[in-house]
Amino acid sequence: MSAGEFYSHSTFSDFTSLILEQIQPADTFPRPPQSPAAAAGTITLGGDLPVHRIGYGAMQLTGPGVWGMPADQAAAANILRQAVGLGVNFIDTADSYGPAVNEELISQVLYPYPDDLVIATKGGFIRPGPDKWEPLCRPAYLRQQVEMSLRRLRLERIDLYQLHRVDPLVELADQVGELRSLQEEGKIRHIGLCEVNVSTIKKARKIADIVSVQNCYNFADRYYDSVVDYCESEGIAFVAWFPLGNGDLVAPGSALEPMARRSKVSLAQLALTWLLRRSEVIMPIPGTDNLEHLKENVFSAVLDLSDETYAELRMGSA
Repeated sequence: MSAGEFYSHSTFSDFTSLILEQIQPADTFPRPPQSPAAAAGTITLGGDLPVHRIGYGAMQLTGPGVWGMPADQAAAANILRQAVGLGVNFIDTADSYGPAVNEELISQVLYPYPDDLVIATKGGFIRPGPDKWEPLCRPAYLRQQVEMSLRRLRLERIDLYQLHRVDPLVELADQVGELRSLQEEGKIRHIGLCEVNVSTIKKARKIADIVSVQNCYNFADRYYDSVVDYCESEGIAFVAWFPLGNGDLVAPGSALEPMARRSKVSLAQLALTWLLRRSEVIMPIPGTDNLEHLKENVFSAVLDLSDETYAELRMGSA
């Protein structure tokens, strides 16, 4: 089976048709004049694309192992609508989530999109099965995946297309160069990278303009501190995935518990507020399939940390 054929066996038309029978039209969740997500402030991608600094990562709106349809399809649709209603205007997805399911769900639920909504997607993985991920970034494959994402998302141009991983078997110049070619053709507006160090970012920037970096980063995992600092100095957005860890930061016994009790906020809100304070270029993208957790996450944008609390957390002494 070729790499492209991993995606050819499922169009999920039955799935999306079922969703549309159970959800309301797009204009039934109007945004309030001042939405909670707006309180996080904005960051401008590439100098021309402003988004609120708390986004939504849609990966969890799939089946087990990030494979197939979500168990509760109508609830997944409602999560997307409620996120937009709360002012979230940056939704992160990927062709490999499902695969294909996630992008198609987003378009079926949210299209026609609000004018300020940015759908950021990614390419560079093939999915042999549940919980299995293999990088593949040959230029022809990346081009195919961009075309398929455009079709599934019902877009003429993708606002932010991110290289999901750097393929060690393909020259970086070929991977980023192909995305630059697609950008020049008008199919991609801006280019981002995922899970990269400062050295790789610098090399990629010699090939194309890089407006964002999406790395795993949270209160407990600060491996990419140097990347955050570099992005801040260069005005590059740092999209923090797994901003709550793999659930460990919001679990009983979390290192944040003492401070959360003193601050009278939830563990998730403290973790997200810390990220928003850590740097003005950080945009956390917490993902959830639970409506109450979604609201809790987004409302962290209206909170603030005192200098003393932030300093204590920054040192990891919560």
